[in-house]
Amino acid sequence: MNTRYLKLLSVMCLTALLSVSALAKDQYRVAWSIYVGWMPWDYASQAGIVDKWAEKYGIEIEVVQFNDYIESINQYTVGAFDACTMTNMDALTIPAAGGVDSTALIVGDFSNGNDGIVTKGTGKTLKDLAGGDVNLVELSVSHYMLARALDSVGMTERDLTVVNTSDADIVAAFATDDVETVVTWNPLLAEVKDMPNVTPLFDSSEIPGEIIDMLVVNTEALEDERLGKALAGAWYETMSIMAGSNAAAIAAKTAMAEASGTDLAGYEAQLQATEMFYTAAPAVEFVRSESVVDTMKNVTAFSFQHGLLGEGAPGPEHIGIEFPGDKVLGSKRNVKLRFDDTYMAMAADGEL
Repeated sequence: MNTRYLKLLSVMCLTALLSVSALAKDQYRVAWSIYVGWMPWDYASQAGIVDKWAEKYGIEIEVVQFNDYIESINQYTVGAFDACTMTNMDALTIPAAGGVDSTALIVGDFSNGNDGIVTKGTGKTLKDLAGGDVNLVELSVSHYMLARALDSVGMTERDLTVVNTSDADIVAAFATDDVETVVTWNPLLAEVKDMPNVTPLFDSSEIPGEIIDMLVVNTEALEDERLGKALAGAWYETMSIMAGSNAAAIAAKTAMAEASGTDLAGYEAQLQATEMFYTAAPAVEFVRSESVVDTMKNVTAFSFQHGLLGEGAPGPEHIGIEFPGDKVLGSKRNVKLRFDDTYMAMAADGEL
C-alpha cells in the first residue's frame, strides 16, 4: 500500500470521526425510571414536548425508560446517557463517586411521604425491627432513610440485617412469606401499603427536604447550553400543564398514572406525598437555601460510613459538592456534584 493512499485513508478516517463527533454533539440521551416525580419525563416525551424544545435549540433528545432504577444510573455513569433521573444521594454515591462530574440541572421535588418503611403485622414500631431482616435497594436512598429512621429511636443498622433487593423485585418479595419488612418508594410503596395486615413504620415526611428528586446531567455535556435550555423548557412546560385543573391537566396526569401502573386517583395520592416544584422560582429558592447544604452534610456522612465515596476516600469531605453562590461542601479540588440553578432561574425569569 503506497504512502499517498495511506495518507488519503487517514484523512478519510479522521473526517469520518469528526463527522460522527459533530453529529453526537447534537444528539443526547436521557434515562428515567418509574417514580411519581419522574413520570413527567415520560409524558413530555410521548406528548412531543421534549421534541418541541429540542428542535427549538437545534438538537435531538431521546428519552429512555428503565425498569431498574440503579441500572439507569449505572448506564449514565458509564457514559451511555447524558442525563438521568436520580436522587441527591445516589447522584453523589454513584456517578460523582465514580469520577463523573455531574450537575443537578432540575430539582423537581422532594419526597414528603413517597418513601417509606412497611412491615407485616399490626401494632408494630421501628424498635420491633431489631434482630430481623429489612429488604431494600442497598446503598440507595432507601438505605439512607432507614438509617435516619433507626437513629430517631436510638437504633443503628447493627440492630438488624439489610437484605439487598432490586426495586423491580421488592413488591413480589414482600408478597412472599419470607420477607417481613421493606423500604421502598412510590408507586411500589403504595402497592405494599395496600397489602393486608401491614403497618407503615416511617416515611420521608419525617425528614422533609432530605430525599431530593432531580434530573442530573453530565457536566461536560452541559457545556452545550442548548441541552440545558431544552431540558428545562420541556420540564417546566410539562409542570405548567400538570399544575392546572382543566382537561389537559387531567389527561396528562392520567397518562402518567397509567404509565406507572396505577390510576388517576392513585397517582394523585402519590403527588400528595410529593413536594413538587411546579414552577421554577421555588425550586431556585430551595437550591439556594442552607437546608440543602445541611442535607448533603448528612448524606455525605452516611455515604462515607458505608464506603460509598470511592475507594480510599479519607473522609466525608472527599468529594466536593458545589452550590449556587460558589459555595462548596467538601473538597474544592475534587468537585464532582453541582447544584446549579442557572437553567431553573432562566425558566423562572422567562428567558428560555
